[in-house]
Amino acid sequence: MTSHQTTQTMKPATAAKKLGVYLEATPAEFQEGVVSRIELNALQTNPPEWLQELRRNGPHPRPVVAAKLGISIAGLARGGVTEALTTEQIEALKQELPEWLQKERATQAEVRKEAVRIKEKNAERAAQPGRSGS
Repeated sequence: MTSHQTTQTMKPATAAKKLGVYLEATPAEFQEGVVSRIELNALQTNPPEWLQELRRNGPHPRPVVAAKLGISIAGLARGGVTEALTTEQIEALKQELPEWLQKERATQAEVRKEAVRIKEKNAERAAQPGRSGS
């Protein structure tokens, strides 16, 4: 019995998400085709100029914008940011530091602090095998 291996492919939107770029800003041939796993790996290890440029200057997808601003994607939405932003626009927001961004950064800091507290509490419980938690 022989096995026939098919090439694993993905939609351009999936590939763009994995590459961390905004699909609408990619070249037409990327948007209109399918991307194989091999092609994706090649793009990641040896990015062409257009990919380097997108990663450097944008426009960036919302997860990247949120990460660069130090807030959540939901925080972006609450702040009224619904479109992709360029690196220049992100830097301008950091300089302006509007009230909504300050608030979202504070919220994100609290979320991180709480996550650390929970992790430490769980580690403490795991270190005490004789105790039963209720």
